[in-house]
Amino acid sequence: MTIYSLYIYDRHCECVYYQDWHRTKRPKQAIEGNIFPGVSRAVAPYTSDMNMVAQSPRNTLLSNTGVIIAVNEEPPPSSSLHNAPAPPPQSSTGLPFDEEAKLVYGVILSLRNMIRKLSGKDEQFVNYRTSAYKLHVYETASGYKFVMLGDPNGDSLRFLLRQIYIGPFLEYVVRNPLATMDSRERGIDNEYFRASIDRLVRGLSVFP
Repeated sequence: MTIYSLYIYDRHCECVYYQDWHRTKRPKQAIEGNIFPGVSRAVAPYTSDMNMVAQSPRNTLLSNTGVIIAVNEEPPPSSSLHNAPAPPPQSSTGLPFDEEAKLVYGVILSLRNMIRKLSGKDEQFVNYRTSAYKLHVYETASGYKFVMLGDPNGDSLRFLLRQIYIGPFLEYVVRNPLATMDSRERGIDNEYFRASIDRLVRGLSVFP
């Protein structure tokens, strides 16, 4: 089963985390100011803060604020947290990431509302499929939404999204005193959170 990408949205509908695996085309970098810092270095605009942190790849904190940021897109070769080879260069979809993230959330919100109106409040929207991908959703009681895009012919990935929530998310975000859960200012990424998700996904028997 091919797994393409993971998005995490907070209760304010903002994308606070992004990671991908088998995408053949990545979105363009987001327009500065349109996404939170710390969502993903792969799609975030380059800033002076990122330049400062890049000097220390294992550092998960911004030295002058103590806020968690994303720094592990290019881990050092000796790091025990990253065993996977570096992905090959990818072409761009032509769509900025901030627009892509809004489109993904808009689809989820529209389909969820449609299902509730047609089938009642007890019905849950869990996935939908196109010819190119299958989108899976897991929503927590606190309003966080875990969204994963995968193989259109694959089985449900809600079990994996729930494992990410009860495992790395609770361990490195909810129980992390340095991560502000409702700041509406930054993403929730840090090196150990990203590496833990990567191990969990790559450890699946269905992961190619």
